[in-house]
Amino acid sequence: MNHWDQFLAPYKQAVDELKVKLKGLRSQFELMNIPSPIEFVTGRVKPIASILDKANQKGIPLDQLETQMQDIAGLRMMCQFVDDIMKVVELLRMRKDFTIVEEKDYISNKKPSGYRSYHVIIEYPVQTIYGEKKILAEIQIRTLAMNFWATIEHSLNYKYKGRFPKEIEMRLQRAAEAAFQLDEEMSQIREEIQEAQAFFTKKKEAKKDHNDKISDQKGGTEK
Repeated sequence: MNHWDQFLAPYKQAVDELKVKLKGLRSQFELMNIPSPIEFVTGRVKPIASILDKANQKGIPLDQLETQMQDIAGLRMMCQFVDDIMKVVELLRMRKDFTIVEEKDYISNKKPSGYRSYHVIIEYPVQTIYGEKKILAEIQIRTLAMNFWATIEHSLNYKYKGRFPKEIEMRLQRAAEAAFQLDEEMSQIREEIQEAQAFFTKKKEAKKDHNDKISDQKGGTEK
């Protein structure tokens, strides 16, 4: 167990650091009052059991995990609209704190299952007490609809071990197309959605300011 703790430590550090950095992108858009292409960011380190399963399936020797398994450290960046995905990819390409080593476009070229997402594989330098260690990490950029479908498919994959009954396989493919059609429809009314969201945000902030003033006035009276 100690071996795994040491092995995974830089990956955990990378995920923690990258989550802060990538969430910071969204904050910058908010400060400039510009609609953010990033809805939210999540991250995880692949569980040991999943690492072993994938290594077995892909024929990856355990002593080659660092160079052969790209998604031990994984980040997901969620977008509201399909068009936002490439905007986020461009933001990642501009960064100087990591190097992009590979891009996989499963949106223009969906998988046979119906899976859609954009994967960016990066080499990220982690600073340790022994010096710099560069590790591979995978950043997945997708819409909320794509993520919903991928989450369900992933759960079913555990149940069926990748061998879906034909009916389930067909339903998943239809669901993937339905999710993509939803994304397409939402893109058509993008401006209306963003105007409504901006209006809601302003109203929420005005209400908060009003409540804060009332709270301050009560505090002054009590003194």
